[in-house]
Amino acid sequence: MSHSKIRAEKICLNCRNETTGRYCPACGQENIEPKQSVWHILKHIFSDITHFDGKFFITVKDLFKKPGFLSKEHMEGRRVSYLDPIRMYIFTSAIFFLIFFSLVNIDQMIVEGKGKSIYKDPKLRALIADAKSSGDSARILRQYLATGHRDISISEDSNEFKPRIKFNSNSEYHSVPAYDSDQLKLPPSRRDGWLRRKYMIRKIVIDQRLRIEKNGLVKEWINHFFHSFPQVLFISLPVFALILKLLYIRRNFFYYVDHGIFSVHLYIFSFLVLMLFFLLNAFRKYTGWNWLWYPEAALLVYPLIYYYKAMRLFYGQRRGKTIAKYLLLLILSYGVQILIFVLAFIFSMVEV
Repeated sequence: MSHSKIRAEKICLNCRNETTGRYCPACGQENIEPKQSVWHILKHIFSDITHFDGKFFITVKDLFKKPGFLSKEHMEGRRVSYLDPIRMYIFTSAIFFLIFFSLVNIDQMIVEGKGKSIYKDPKLRALIADAKSSGDSARILRQYLATGHRDISISEDSNEFKPRIKFNSNSEYHSVPAYDSDQLKLPPSRRDGWLRRKYMIRKIVIDQRLRIEKNGLVKEWINHFFHSFPQVLFISLPVFALILKLLYIRRNFFYYVDHGIFSVHLYIFSFLVLMLFFLLNAFRKYTGWNWLWYPEAALLVYPLIYYYKAMRLFYGQRRGKTIAKYLLLLILSYGVQILIFVLAFIFSMVEV
């Protein structure tokens, strides 16, 4: 609560309803003087930050020490002492992926060539797109490099210039215009349908890029896939909650939202544990202290125990039933997440 002076007027500045106390009974706004000093604003900011920090650390402490406790408290309406689970999910996931993309060097996971990618040059893209054959593509590439853009190495083979990176393409077309030209020569009944046409155009474009910059394309593809992780995990969350709903379908007093809040807390816990794991892993590599393998391994094993305990407390079933549903949850959730990641991987191929 702020310590600003209460207005003498008893009409709320926000909703114009009459108010008799410090807060408006209709909208909840404080009935205080609208003009505030710099000192008051600074105190208000400090109060909000410390209030958030206090709730955050209390929430994290109970999240780690009492599996399933926060979800049970939320379900029973005791929520004011803890951070809202959705806000905490957004906050922790943002911090986790910031650390993840800072510490995990994706470039080291890709075998790179010596040269840089030149295909991002829009002029070269336009020239290659108009090529009628692989010979035309090679001559365009030779002219492009002759102007001073010597970003990749080429070797002469017969009358054509080809990248040193070898790629055997099965495509009979070397450009989209060549494919379109052949399609126009066919009667309408024999032309490729919409889906087949989309597939062929995408294949031709990828073939063109692979002939020029195989390593650069693979790097862009992997980067796109890794940066889709936040969206993939966010999509998997309601699916995870649905699996829990199906596993506990006979317990009617649990609504889908309750399963969703329980899932959110499990995801938050996972983010925090993985965050500690990556930080500890980076510290071990920096210091060379190999004995840190043990706490790293513990951080990977503990969540498996934690999930079981959380289900046991939150749903309140006997140990045997909980173990059976826990194992089924692991199998189904991992299967669904693998499927989502595979779809994301395929989508990344289409998007590059």
